[in-house]
Amino acid sequence: MWNTFLEVSKNNPFASPVHTARCENQQEMKPLVPGRTIAAAAVPEGDSCEFGSAKYFALCGLGGILSCGITHTGIVPLDLVKCRIQVDPAKYKSVVNGFKVTLAEDGVRGLGKGWAPTFFGYSAQGLCKFGLYEVFKVFYSGIIGEENSYLYRTWLYLAASASAEFFADIGLSPMEAAKVKIQTTPGFVGTLREALPLMYKNEGMSAFYKGLVPLWMRQIPYTMMKFACFERTVELLYAHVVPKPRADCTKGEQLIVTFAAGYIAGVFCAIVSHPADTVVSKLNQEKGSTAMDVAKKLGFMGESLTANEMTGLLGVSLISLVMRRCLYWQLVVT
Repeated sequence: MWNTFLEVSKNNPFASPVHTARCENQQEMKPLVPGRTIAAAAVPEGDSCEFGSAKYFALCGLGGILSCGITHTGIVPLDLVKCRIQVDPAKYKSVVNGFKVTLAEDGVRGLGKGWAPTFFGYSAQGLCKFGLYEVFKVFYSGIIGEENSYLYRTWLYLAASASAEFFADIGLSPMEAAKVKIQTTPGFVGTLREALPLMYKNEGMSAFYKGLVPLWMRQIPYTMMKFACFERTVELLYAHVVPKPRADCTKGEQLIVTFAAGYIAGVFCAIVSHPADTVVSKLNQEKGSTAMDVAKKLGFMGESLTANEMTGLLGVSLISLVMRRCLYWQLVVT
């Protein structure tokens, strides 16, 4: 079964962002879809590893760990202010005001609250998100066939990303709960090693997974938008903006395209994920609450974007997504 899975992965049309598919006998090759050229999924020999191999999936997972863990940890101060605006907008009136209040109350060290659960949680999420995304993309491509994988590639991106994020959030949920509790609950402990046993003592295991469903509601649409929008934006940029084929671009030029596509995708991700993001923040702040309780309390307009929340959420989403994509590209593609 594993050999079959690897064989399918080697022949699927998404193995590489930089080369065109070629059979052993190039002259006898006929277009799979008349008038269209399918992108192959193999990097130049010697540059990386064979697509669909165990090493390939391991590198994707490692790239996800490093890119997600590093980038999310790097923007903890901005994320902290965003969460506080969501749970207490009366006190934290804007992003700038949020930084001023936090610095006045907690000092510079206060801006780093929640860095440990952020790093460990998003590293686990990155492992599953990027590693399993490639696994599910290969798996679904093998089910629907090579031609349909190209024709309906957007749906393939959406299905693979949703499946990967489902498992990624199970790994993220306990650390996300601890992070939000540390960042938004006045008088609560300030370190991960203190927070975990205290949360378990007060609420049991539900403390770590009561936010899982709203986390799915936030992250699955976010990830679906991120991967699908990113992949299609890259295609459009190479087709209509970049003046030469992707295969002729240097790695530096490809990185610029990756940066631009990540920025565009980040805007849409922030808008899509905001309502559930607010629920997650409120849910993990309030002891004994449920997702339905929080949603009823906030109401529909309470979950809509305010200017201040939009600024914070866009900042977090754009910076993290662009940094993550560029770092992941550098780690895996190069």
